[in-house]
Amino acid sequence: MTHAGLLGSDIPLAERYDLALVDLDGVAYRGHEPIDGAAAGLAGARAAGMRLVFVTNNASREPGSVADQLTSLDIPTEPGDVLTAAQACAALLATRLSPGDKVLVVGGAGLLTAVREAGFEVVSSADDAPVAVAQGFAPELGWAQLAEAAYAVSRGAWFVASNLDLSLPTARGFAPGNGALVGAVRAATGVVPDSAGKPASTMYEIAVERHGAREALVVGDRLDTDLAGARSGGFAGLHVLTGVSTARDDVLAPAGLRPHFVAADLGGLLVPHAAPVPGAEGWWTCGDAAARVVDGRLDLGGVDVDPGAASVDLVRAACAAAWSAVDAGEELDASSVPEIHVTRSEATGVGAGR
Repeated sequence: MTHAGLLGSDIPLAERYDLALVDLDGVAYRGHEPIDGAAAGLAGARAAGMRLVFVTNNASREPGSVADQLTSLDIPTEPGDVLTAAQACAALLATRLSPGDKVLVVGGAGLLTAVREAGFEVVSSADDAPVAVAQGFAPELGWAQLAEAAYAVSRGAWFVASNLDLSLPTARGFAPGNGALVGAVRAATGVVPDSAGKPASTMYEIAVERHGAREALVVGDRLDTDLAGARSGGFAGLHVLTGVSTARDDVLAPAGLRPHFVAADLGGLLVPHAAPVPGAEGWWTCGDAAARVVDGRLDLGGVDVDPGAASVDLVRAACAAAWSAVDAGEELDASSVPEIHVTRSEATGVGAGR
């Protein structure tokens, strides 16, 4: 999947792809709260024959706990439908370590379980001479655990992070993520960790192999992790506008972070997706929306971008115009790119794929 622009699909994505690799925070839920349209979108995708695997950079929780939360939000899920960064971290450790090797785990229950199940001995002190340090997010982590990690890494232990997300979405806003905590150990030791989580495509590849998928679709809210992982792994990626990255981020995205499809939310799995079409005088059109770049500035064709009242087709047209200009060597003035908020009707899937 090397196409650098948006793709079109004349059939719903749930019919085109047999496996969806779905992120959690900002996609299926936000903190402990549901996201409007998520349950209905995923239920419709399953009804169309699409298999769902929930792929998360959260390494603090065990798959069963994640499955229980999803089920409580009307998204029925089994533990086998969940793949965490903790499991990917353990798989990465297994590429260099031997069964029984000591690993200092700095993280929550999910990472502890995954490392043990991979056959390693879990230790909690640098004085136990671990050969590796595995660090994942847990809200209870404090200075003492980070210090042990720093001591072990300074003594030569292999430093592996479950993921490097700097922030994570919660019901109250964005909080420091594992990447921020890993940064403390990196600052103390000068050692850059290897990472198992997104944007590495390791988890996507594990899921595809595990489920024998014909063609998989990555679904996420973050360009720098979910969609970057899709690009690096050669998977198609759907960006849903319910989490961290915005429509404006899409328009300004460099090639390695660009989605292949854009939708307001998970209802976008259930509709066709119109592909932007180039036209005269540099215009790109998608449905009733149009955009072009003139003298380095994005022109939305006179459309008054009213927050909460724009079409997702406008996002698509703007992306096509901006990406085409940038890829041709033109410099895009970021100040000319407004925030584009998709209407409520788009967020429920009505008209989302015009």
